[in-house]
Amino acid sequence: MGNAQEKPNHQEVDNPILSRYHFNFINIIGRGGFGRVWKVELKKSKKFYAMKEMLKLRVVSKRSVSSVMNERRLLSMIKHPFIVNMQYAFQDRENLYLAMDLMTGGDLRYHLSQNKRFTEEQTKFFVACIITGLEYLHINGIIHRDIKPENLVFDHKGYLRITDFGISKVIAPENYRDTSGTPGYMAPEVMCRQNHGMAVDYFAVGVMGYEFMTGRRPYLGRNRKEIKEQILARQVQLKKSDVPPGWSMEAADFINKLLQRKAQNRLGNKGPSEVKNHAWLRDFQWKKLLEKSLDAPFLPPRQENYDARIFSDFKDEIDESLVQESIQGLFAGYQFDSHLLNSKDDESTVQIKNSGKSSRRLAS
Repeated sequence: MGNAQEKPNHQEVDNPILSRYHFNFINIIGRGGFGRVWKVELKKSKKFYAMKEMLKLRVVSKRSVSSVMNERRLLSMIKHPFIVNMQYAFQDRENLYLAMDLMTGGDLRYHLSQNKRFTEEQTKFFVACIITGLEYLHINGIIHRDIKPENLVFDHKGYLRITDFGISKVIAPENYRDTSGTPGYMAPEVMCRQNHGMAVDYFAVGVMGYEFMTGRRPYLGRNRKEIKEQILARQVQLKKSDVPPGWSMEAADFINKLLQRKAQNRLGNKGPSEVKNHAWLRDFQWKKLLEKSLDAPFLPPRQENYDARIFSDFKDEIDESLVQESIQGLFAGYQFDSHLLNSKDDESTVQIKNSGKSSRRLAS
């Protein structure tokens, strides 16, 4: 597509504050479920962002309108240094555009595929980053529900941030019908269609800890049914003989407690402070982490941190019977501009909320 230098299309939807013509599209840096992710430059400010470009026909064909609209709505309510924050959202006749913080380090899945395993020091730092982001979400009544390596991205300093809020939800007492997620990282209570809360996110952290330590996930299978059968058949627990050289038994205990099949027995079921107070993390320098003044034990290489083979065309999975004009109303109100928000909701205020001094609940 190259740099966006074309004249504006006068069929742009809803007269957005911004359009794609306000940005230079520099190069593709990733692929999402509905289109490509670009590195872009806002022409006026010369600032760089990651821009998700989502084909509306593909969103509708995959019955994911509620997911993309839910993500935009939730992202407009949250802001935190360990989350990939939304800066702008707009649309035209064919696409939705979501401008996010630019993370140049690639996602954790890519680096896991390159390294196969991580050290205990690296894993502890990754977990601390994730827990810090989850703490903010959970204090504000949100469960992510799809924590996995693909949805964790590195900044240039080696700090991880949480992204992809398509199936995130405000916590509700009756949510057993919501069974979305990724098999392998999905908590048993979600797979079994039970009501669930913040503990589902900590189960996923446990899966990743197990994966970083051993090089494999605790429950394997070719599909959701097989993985569910594995979970129901046995409770995975790391034994002393499973712990590789260089790893502590405290780390194994932490992972084991996160992987408990029953949510009421799982570390984190009582909140993020329970996780942070485990012996493995108790002495971690949380304040320095939030300030991002610690040296990360894993630094992404400076070259491109993604697999170029994933960038294919998106003409598949589109319902040929759909008409562009008939679907436009499904995306009404997609526009967002973070720079028009009241300055009192800046990042420093959000950090105070995270500290527990103010834990307002987000409206559903």
